[in-house]
Amino acid sequence: MAYTFDDNKAGLLQIALTDSGVTMANGTSAVPTPPAVLGQIERAFDPTYGAGEFILLVGVASTTVGSLVTYDGTTYQTILAATTSNQARPVAIAMSACTAGLFGWYQIEGTAVCAKSTSSNFAATVALGVKSTGKVGATGSGKEILGARTANAATVASATTTVNVVLNRPHLQGRIT
Repeated sequence: MAYTFDDNKAGLLQIALTDSGVTMANGTSAVPTPPAVLGQIERAFDPTYGAGEFILLVGVASTTVGSLVTYDGTTYQTILAATTSNQARPVAIAMSACTAGLFGWYQIEGTAVCAKSTSSNFAATVALGVKSTGKVGATGSGKEILGARTANAATVASATTTVNVVLNRPHLQGRIT
């Protein structure tokens, strides 16, 4: 994936890279290297996958390219998506191996390549859920993701490790009453 930003902003971290950040003058904490800001959302285009939206978040251990994460909308900290019920949290897909203490881009809109459980296969264009930590699977076997569905034209075999997913600001389902 070779995404390029739609806006012409000098100095932005490229989509597939990570940033260790800079320490503030008062030494309190690391922040993304300017001009990047946590929670910043940017549009970018890829010749294969088309347009997408990306949010700058803080990574978590064991994140790989394509990992499915949930994130906190105030701290922008990510967590590998879990199969726990009633989370009602936004989700995103890692565009880099953005591990703990690093900053990186996560896709929240458009067509993305997402890690999938190898114990799950997908029919064409179906809803999906969290099957195992950080990976998607068929809806009936995991916690449902709203605002996302597969983009495959044919069945994706269970042995396959990724699946194309169409995203529209996805989030995990909360409690149903």
